[in-house]
Amino acid sequence: MKVPKAKQLPSGNWFIHLRLGGENIPITARTEKDCIKQAQLIKAEYLAGRREQAPTVTDATLRQCIDKYVKARKSLSPATTRGYRTIQNCYFQSYMDKPLRSIKDWQQVYDSEADHLKPYTMKNAFGLLKSVYKETTGRPMPAVNELAPVRSERPFLDKEDIAAFLKAVEGENCEIGALLALQSLRISETLDLTWDDVDLERKRLRVHGAVVPDEDNKWVRKETNKNDTSRRYVPIFIPRLQQLLSEHYGDDKPVCRYKTEAGLYKAINAACERAGLPKVGNHGLRHSFASLAVLLRLPEPVLQAVGGWKDSATVHKIYTHISQRDLLGELTEVQDFFAEAGEKANENANAAVTA
Repeated sequence: MKVPKAKQLPSGNWFIHLRLGGENIPITARTEKDCIKQAQLIKAEYLAGRREQAPTVTDATLRQCIDKYVKARKSLSPATTRGYRTIQNCYFQSYMDKPLRSIKDWQQVYDSEADHLKPYTMKNAFGLLKSVYKETTGRPMPAVNELAPVRSERPFLDKEDIAAFLKAVEGENCEIGALLALQSLRISETLDLTWDDVDLERKRLRVHGAVVPDEDNKWVRKETNKNDTSRRYVPIFIPRLQQLLSEHYGDDKPVCRYKTEAGLYKAINAACERAGLPKVGNHGLRHSFASLAVLLRLPEPVLQAVGGWKDSATVHKIYTHISQRDLLGELTEVQDFFAEAGEKANENANAAVTA
């Protein structure tokens, strides 16, 4: 089936511009063959009457389309809305005020930010653009060659580091907040915790809400935290935390002495620096809890329930670090086995020579 000739773009991708029934259909693919194949399929569907004409794309700019997309989603969390507004106001700025219908080379749009954004930031930012494009035009965005993000490992504290950190943070204003993070709580959950959530008799914490920044960077409370499994009871398993909560229970201050993430983050890292440890921040302490739990062979369902992770895949992929020091310790038995095997071999060899 005859379609317009494919043209190679500066990005290396191939492009065909179809016009069917007054509809402009840009097609982009990695190879000339794939580009032609997609164009032929779309034209065949149109001629067979199976392809519905896509909704007309107005002259609305990309920025206006994002506005419409965000406003249509009443249930977005404040943090998600803030993330979308950050993308809208900080990234792809040379395209934001162009009419969506005028943007043809989406590979070029992607490439304009790919060199100076972290891979996962890039994935999320361009993911929003793809969602906005699909909702506005009624069809998926033309294929773009995206770089596969490589997850960088967060710093965390191993078993010996945790002991040094506990000593460094003792008596500091950030101690309760830091220990809550080592109890698996996210920073949003720590900031939300009230004295009504502390059950000293049963030695447990009720975790159910979250405090997060909204699109205006104001800290607001959400009735629910990250997901269904995040709403949970966490046993108070750190004796020092039980002691501190008992001493301060019901006072006129919040459980965590900080109102925002930044203050607690700085205080935790200052304690790390004093102890000569990696600066792990709030979330690094949560990672440290997971790593310690794995090292101490806490059953996976228990770890998942205490940490409020939605599925075991998340735990495996992100949180179960094993430090090199701990790894060597775990391999001691294997080392002993080979040492004994070598000694036995030498004994057998000596016996054979003597005989």
